[in-house]
Amino acid sequence: MSSSAGSTHHILPSLRAACPIAPQLSPYADDVQEWLVSELPLDAPTRERLGRAGFARYAGRLYPDATEADLRTLTALFTWFFLVDDACDGPERVSLDEIRALRDGAVTLLRGGPRLRHPGLAGPLRRLLVGAWREPHRRMPARWRLRFADAVAHHLDGTWQEAVNKATGHAPAVEEYVELRRATSAAYVSYPLVEFVAGRSLPEPVYHHPRLSQLRDVGNDLLSWYNDIASLDRDVATSGGHNLVLALATAHRVPLPAAVELAARHWHESMRRFVALRATMPSFGPALDPAVAAHLDGVARAVRGTIDWTMESARYAVSGGRSSGAHAEPAGCSGA
Repeated sequence: MSSSAGSTHHILPSLRAACPIAPQLSPYADDVQEWLVSELPLDAPTRERLGRAGFARYAGRLYPDATEADLRTLTALFTWFFLVDDACDGPERVSLDEIRALRDGAVTLLRGGPRLRHPGLAGPLRRLLVGAWREPHRRMPARWRLRFADAVAHHLDGTWQEAVNKATGHAPAVEEYVELRRATSAAYVSYPLVEFVAGRSLPEPVYHHPRLSQLRDVGNDLLSWYNDIASLDRDVATSGGHNLVLALATAHRVPLPAAVELAARHWHESMRRFVALRATMPSFGPALDPAVAAHLDGVARAVRGTIDWTMESARYAVSGGRSSGAHAEPAGCSGA
């Protein structure tokens, strides 16, 4: 076991124990997982990989109140983002131009509807997204659909920028990395899906209120940094410095075990800030407060759900999970 692995394997359970957010899981998660590997239009090796990863349990932790049908939709969306992550950041990654074309194709579909085609999105990835987008497109208002499409565009722009950095040998400094990681994690994509489950879209001024935006940012950091610690062993060799631990090690000129401790310290500080922000959220009036509360719960569940899924998924070689070593972006959905 490497020194970094020894550090991460004791840190991860301690961070989970320090998380004050209660774990939750949909009662439909395992049934939807069986549906995922048997019904989606994917080849056998991909289905086997999806079965080990347990994406339905990830979606079920973030959206425990979803109906079984909606959890299928959410799981299909999560699966799409993870497959895109594998295509853009896996051992046989696509080119920079192909990432850009994939981004444009996905955004064209999400903004204009499934009848619009773009050469950047084709084959199984297009069929999967068309099927997963059907219900959100049918049920949600135009402002929500555009908000979701913008979040997907932001995520895939970040994916492209990370690929550019790796191609040019650029390892981001800490502040630059944190901002980029907020895009590549796909957490901002997972947050609007809370409104899909609840059946109610927040008004734009409320959704983009500075206090809600701050909470989403901190929640994104918490799940992203936990994921970074979990995937450190692989990222040492393949990420080109795109990991909070690696960025901290470079910035502070310390070995990886010390950088892991620094990352954990940042995580604890951000968790304290998250709790404080959530406790002091302003009222938006009796007509909106229940929907805002559901949104805040969704952001919190993304944090806790990522922690618990990371510890059980075969995409990670951590205590409580089945060994894989494969990296995944939290999707809150990565990454996404």
